[in-house]
Amino acid sequence: MPATPGVLLRTEPLSLGIRLSLPGLTGPLPGRATRLMYTSTDSNDRPTAVTGTYLEPTAPWLGGGSRPLVTLAAGTLGQGDQCAPSLGLERPLILTSETVSANYEILSAYRLLSRGIAVVFTDYAGLGTTDRLHTYVNRLDSGRAVLDAARAARSLPGTSLTPQSKVATFGYSQGGEASAAALELAPSYAPDLPLVAGYSGAPPADLIRVLKGIDGTILTGAIGWAMNGFAQSSPVVASMLDRNLNAHGKDTLKALSTECLPDASVRQGYTRTSSWTVSGEPISAVLAREPAAAAYVDGQRLGRMAPTVPTRVVTGTRDDAVDHAQARQLAADWCAAGATVDYVPVLQLTSSGGTAVNHLAVALADGLAATAWVTDRFNGKPTSGNCAALPRLG
Repeated sequence: MPATPGVLLRTEPLSLGIRLSLPGLTGPLPGRATRLMYTSTDSNDRPTAVTGTYLEPTAPWLGGGSRPLVTLAAGTLGQGDQCAPSLGLERPLILTSETVSANYEILSAYRLLSRGIAVVFTDYAGLGTTDRLHTYVNRLDSGRAVLDAARAARSLPGTSLTPQSKVATFGYSQGGEASAAALELAPSYAPDLPLVAGYSGAPPADLIRVLKGIDGTILTGAIGWAMNGFAQSSPVVASMLDRNLNAHGKDTLKALSTECLPDASVRQGYTRTSSWTVSGEPISAVLAREPAAAAYVDGQRLGRMAPTVPTRVVTGTRDDAVDHAQARQLAADWCAAGATVDYVPVLQLTSSGGTAVNHLAVALADGLAATAWVTDRFNGKPTSGNCAALPRLG
């Protein structure tokens, strides 16, 4: 495998099995799809193959300059290969006796394609390839996969992209983390990309805080996905889990490695990780007394580097899946480092009680505004951000 990241290894046409019937989003997905396999670099600096999908819009780009490209990072879909976004474009709903998977990111792709913006999805490291497990919310793996997807798309023959096509990152939830990581990494990892902006919705920037917060909610299974991925990349985390998980915990993590979001929500939702451990402590407490493993997880934290392009950070003030305060802190950290940040707190008056309804609501409510914001950046419309007002914002 070539060590150079972003190199196309393989392509094939992909048949889109999608037809929407929603207000303002009606008909087939307005684009032609090509499945990609490309090179990236994992968190241990080893070459790895990643899959994805490029979507060539059928709509014209009516803005200035060449047709732009969004590298779209999907939100949480699961850890089984059947959960991959690319497969979800071909089969939007997988419903069997063993698994259920639904690709809700189709809505984001539809909005972008309808404006004539090209889209490339990454399946992330290990999601859609069989040589390794998906390294869920791994900062380096995910950020690099997002950037390398853009590189691969720009080298794909037969598209309307040009060397002058501007690029933006775009993602919510897990995708918000991946987009934010890509923005931080881009100056050093991908200075060749003409990156002009990035959207990061509800980013899990401080994983120690987020993993503690979702324990006992509908998203408890996501803690298992994170631990599975970290264990694959870090012998320290693997050792910590081996010593501290009981038989039920080990069986649960093994089961989660093949599950999608609906599967885990039904099977592990509202359970607590204290049932996974030998000591009866939650995973967060185990991490607190395992400094080497805690340091690895803390190493995934965002905000220690700053983007060099304008960013939009959106978070619900009562988000019960991805803690609002730590997402706001990411915006504050970036502002303090001199970044241009448009920070948007979406006011929520009550919690949704661990159901993730508030989390989902912001994704739906902000989709059009986020698409318009990115379109403005592609058209060269300046933004000075609102960092000065951040102390007064929720």
